[in-house]
Amino acid sequence: MLHYPRLARHPEVFRAMTGLTVAGFDAVSRDAVPALAEADRQRLSRPSRRRALGAGHPTALAPRDQVLLTVVWLRCYPTDVVLGYLYGVDEATVRRVRGRVLPVLEALGRDTMRLPDPGKYRRRRLDALLAETPGLAVVVDTFEQPIQRATDRVEADTFYSGKKKRHTLKSQVAVEEARGRIVDVAESVRGPTADLTLLKRSGLLGRLPPHVGALGDLAYIGIAEAHPTGLGATPRRKPRGKERPAEDIAFNRAFARRRVVVEHSIGRLRRYAAITQPDRHHRRAHTARVVAVAGLVNRQLATRAAV
Repeated sequence: MLHYPRLARHPEVFRAMTGLTVAGFDAVSRDAVPALAEADRQRLSRPSRRRALGAGHPTALAPRDQVLLTVVWLRCYPTDVVLGYLYGVDEATVRRVRGRVLPVLEALGRDTMRLPDPGKYRRRRLDALLAETPGLAVVVDTFEQPIQRATDRVEADTFYSGKKKRHTLKSQVAVEEARGRIVDVAESVRGPTADLTLLKRSGLLGRLPPHVGALGDLAYIGIAEAHPTGLGATPRRKPRGKERPAEDIAFNRAFARRRVVVEHSIGRLRRYAAITQPDRHHRRAHTARVVAVAGLVNRQLATRAAV
């Protein structure tokens, strides 16, 4: 069984199953277990509940194991039957546990997201080629997760991504340029939604502190016009019918070195199979999954920075 005491004795297996070190998971559980207890207290003491507080069958898993089960589910994305077998409970218990713990991990994930504070930083010393780009910026990009095709053809077509050639949900993340920490996750949308449209719909540009810009790839052409103060930048497009100028090639290479941090952060997110493999849960709580995973990734980065 994958209960915490047994799994913690095998650090390499623990990391493979959760994406976290044992110490990293301990830090997560120290925050998650009290939050889970408070959420359970509020749920069990609701006015509409007929039973007294404390009545009913006790839970089959300790709170720490409930958190562990949910993190393993996010990382490996096994079916409920398989996960129940690994923890010695039935699949209904797995669904109940996940339903209680996932909102807690989502809330903890949002707590790790803080937009850059321009008062704490000086303008970065940028390459002369990038002088026209904002000195302090978040880097924005999206990724897509395959989903089950809707039975209705008209509805299914609204999820069909021409880029991925399949039905998908799209998620937008914004990353702090200096450390790769995820600072914002937008609500998931249908796969065909244009990246710039999603950025505008998310309201991220309006929430950025003054003097903080946004960087994107060529899917974000027009980001400067969408930013309240014009602090947006993208690579330079190739002139139609002409060769790309040498100065544009140099600019785009320098820009790519600055923007690659978001690719690395998305790569860390996509190591969690619950937001990478084809979605089996009919798009339910998709944003919550992405936010929960983003919080785990941010904690990993914070642990590395502290070492």
